[in-house]
Amino acid sequence: MNVTCGTDIIEIERIKELIENEKEKAIERIYTEKEVEYCESKNNVKYQHYAARFAAKEAIFKAISNKLSDKFEISWRDVEILNDKNGRPEVKFIGNRPNNMEGIEISLSHCKIYAVATVIATWKDELK
Repeated sequence: MNVTCGTDIIEIERIKELIENEKEKAIERIYTEKEVEYCESKNNVKYQHYAARFAAKEAIFKAISNKLSDKFEISWRDVEILNDKNGRPEVKFIGNRPNNMEGIEISLSHCKIYAVATVIATWKDELK
């Protein structure tokens, strides 16, 4: 088994400005409908949740990029970050998923200024 990891940190204010300046354009490009529904439900702290999901997607791309072929394409909306019934974040691939990936784990955190995500992906051993 092979393991790769990725991490990302982002200033929440950057995501807030992006969303407020580009309105629906940024949201439609980056987030799935379910992610938007979740983040918008957080009212006063919604930008912390948007930022955490942005950092998560960046961390996922970092963790998987060196395992992908040049022909494999993945977009922001091909990855969805939602919480399970216990509030634990989970990664769901919509459409394209690397076929040699065994699993992926994610951890998110945020405070007033920053959001951070860490991802660990496990891969099937490559055939020799």
